[in-house]
Amino acid sequence: MAKVEIYTKQYCPYCVRAKQLLDSKGVAYQEYPVDRQPELRDEMIQRAKGGYTVPQIFINMSHIGGCDDMLALESRGKLDELLAA
Repeated sequence: MAKVEIYTKQYCPYCVRAKQLLDSKGVAYQEYPVDRQPELRDEMIQRAKGGYTVPQIFINMSHIGGCDDMLALESRGKLDELLAA
């Protein structure tokens, strides 16, 4: 199973949606709550090459973007391929 990491904020509807999609697929992920651990925000921005909105999602250390990007991968049938790697 792929290593999935997601930077989130508690009251972010896009974060909730992204986690719901991963949960529905039975995918375990490491969540980094930048609102409760603000020191992670700079790390997130650096890893996401300037991306400062949440969620920022990484699969096997590769940045895939935010919720809309992950949903687009899902709609094209590409997300499962990434998660199986």
